[in-house]
Amino acid sequence: MPGTENRSLKIENIVASGSIADSIDLAEVSSRIENCMPNRKKFPGAVFRLERPKAVCLVFSSGKIVLTGLRDKKELDEAISQVVSAMKGAGVRVYAHPVVTITNIVCSTDAGRTINLAKLIITLNMENIEYEPEQFPGLVYRLKDPKMVALLFSSGKIILTGGKNLDEIRRGADLLEQTIGMVS
Repeated sequence: MPGTENRSLKIENIVASGSIADSIDLAEVSSRIENCMPNRKKFPGAVFRLERPKAVCLVFSSGKIVLTGLRDKKELDEAISQVVSAMKGAGVRVYAHPVVTITNIVCSTDAGRTINLAKLIITLNMENIEYEPEQFPGLVYRLKDPKMVALLFSSGKIILTGGKNLDEIRRGADLLEQTIGMVS
């Protein structure tokens, strides 16, 4: 992988969760908000699909929400604003200052070369890895600090997940760069 300043970390998904109200009547909200559907048989909440930004908001009767499918912080802020506005319009008493925070960022990057996964297994601590190529073509590497999971593929493609901000993800990518460099 190139150095941090040149590395192309691409955000694939941002997941955020938090509370926007003390409670939400899912049946009432679903009847008043377009693209908001409850499905009690399969899921204990309602699924609210946003068009712009394109995202999905899981809405729970406890007043909690989970947003997923976002690509940057600006989209997250827009989505939260849109959900809060829709809930207010449906009669929900929304908190004056809803608390919704990023819980997971998934990024992809490329090592810029192939990775010898078999050789990497020998280098890494066995308790932090899973590699069963018959079931999944990538090596699953659990980093301890920052606490994240990396999926490494022989093609050089890498998926990083579990970071809560880009600084954590960059630290994880730097650690992977050093580790992969030891194997080359």
